[in-house]
Amino acid sequence: MGRVIAVISGKGGVGKTTTAINLGAALNKLEKEVVVVDVNLNTPNVGIHLGAPIVPVTLNHVLKGKADIEEAIYEHSSGTKIVPSSLSIKEITKFNTKKIPAVIKELKALADFVILDSAAGFSEEAMATIEAGDEIIVVTNPEMPSVTDSLKAVKVAREMGKEVKGIVVTKYRGESYEMPLSSIKSMLEAPIIGVIPEDKAVKEALNKRDAVVHTNPRSKVSKKYNEIALKILGPNGAPKEEKKDGIFSKLMSLVGED
Repeated sequence: MGRVIAVISGKGGVGKTTTAINLGAALNKLEKEVVVVDVNLNTPNVGIHLGAPIVPVTLNHVLKGKADIEEAIYEHSSGTKIVPSSLSIKEITKFNTKKIPAVIKELKALADFVILDSAAGFSEEAMATIEAGDEIIVVTNPEMPSVTDSLKAVKVAREMGKEVKGIVVTKYRGESYEMPLSSIKSMLEAPIIGVIPEDKAVKEALNKRDAVVHTNPRSKVSKKYNEIALKILGPNGAPKEEKKDGIFSKLMSLVGED
């Protein structure tokens, strides 16, 4: 059975989706079968980040009982697989969040790692995502409002009996006006497993509709995500050979990608 890692945050806009996608891509480079699931059902972004916002079957269809989870898995040319959620307004209120843990459990049998990109905050879908996770990663920015919201996320996860694997601090500039990393660690009472610098490479990757670890592999941000993946995996990971284009890359060509 695979490991399910829920990537959560107390507020939006902190880099949660970027972290979920790049952690998944980095683990995939280390020869692990990875599925990144967009469990942000109301405002999904994984498909947008990877160049296929519209696909035939989504997580929404699975939660409505209209499809099996295997039908909603798409493969990126790198080999990383995703389960996107629907961008359709009609799909927003027509899903059963209580089914999320059971659906994710099915994916555990298909992959080494299932990375969940949660909705921000503590909505029903966010709580169901935490419940589905074996381990929790909390994403925050180095500022007091974000860290305060992250403290709530840490407490909620622990109250639900979940292991908080660690904190990822994103958009870090190392400026004096930012919260010191030592203060963030002390306040959240959890290890900081990664500090992601503010880097234009992230926006370049979004423009190219791919993970930054693929588009800018030598950037500081890519190196940091690779380091996090190694920490998650342990000492036995090793780089892999490049995979051939898969189903997902073909789907991207159908939605207007070159």
